[in-house]
Amino acid sequence: MANDLSPPTGEALERAPSQHLGPEYKSPDERPQATVSKSVTQANVHILPQTPQLIALLTMIRDKNTNRGDFIFYSNRINRLLVEEALNHLPVLPHTITTPLGRTYNGVKFEGKICGVSIMRAGEAMEQALRECCRSVRIGKILIQRDEETSKPRLFYDKLPNDVSERWVLLLDPMLATGGSALMAVDVLRSKGVPEEHILFLNLIASPEGAANFAQKYPKLRIVTAFVDQGLDEKNYIVPGLGDFGDRFYTL
Repeated sequence: MANDLSPPTGEALERAPSQHLGPEYKSPDERPQATVSKSVTQANVHILPQTPQLIALLTMIRDKNTNRGDFIFYSNRINRLLVEEALNHLPVLPHTITTPLGRTYNGVKFEGKICGVSIMRAGEAMEQALRECCRSVRIGKILIQRDEETSKPRLFYDKLPNDVSERWVLLLDPMLATGGSALMAVDVLRSKGVPEEHILFLNLIASPEGAANFAQKYPKLRIVTAFVDQGLDEKNYIVPGLGDFGDRFYTL
């Protein structure tokens, strides 16, 4: 299936949606307008609610003047929101318990086991949030880099739980541009026996092109993202974006 991943024109990049943000008890005139995520037509792409909190956090990590310590702190907060939302997409079973007062409570529990798989190295920045939400969770690794001769992604390394095929997998990578690396990571998981519908792909910022390409190739897989950005530039960088996530998180 062919997909057009050519960068959009400048005119297309200028069409960024905006909305008034702030508490509902304030009139629209008293609430500032802010750029929010583009909407998408793909049913398996889930965008976090564009709340004032989320937009404020994204504003901090997009700012080129934000120092590394603050970038890490605010990125971790967004990652936590992503993991919390992803867990809402996992199936549950009825589970009745008894409270300390001797009363019964009809609740639920998750169906099956989960694990995280990070696409090295930027995806490893999302592991802490997963561990904070899921104690003792197992996390695998996949290393994919672009071949300089062919400009295509190339698999260098993978280390996954032996029973990964029996788990629900949260695939972690903060940026979804064209989707080449993430698509290869999904291919690796499927080759290990993980059903497509048991994979949830978590990322902070996605391009419309990458999200569409990903959703069309794997319609049963779910993408959970904080923001779908304006598009890709001529170098296939997400714009307005936030720069190189791995560099800003680990080195700058």
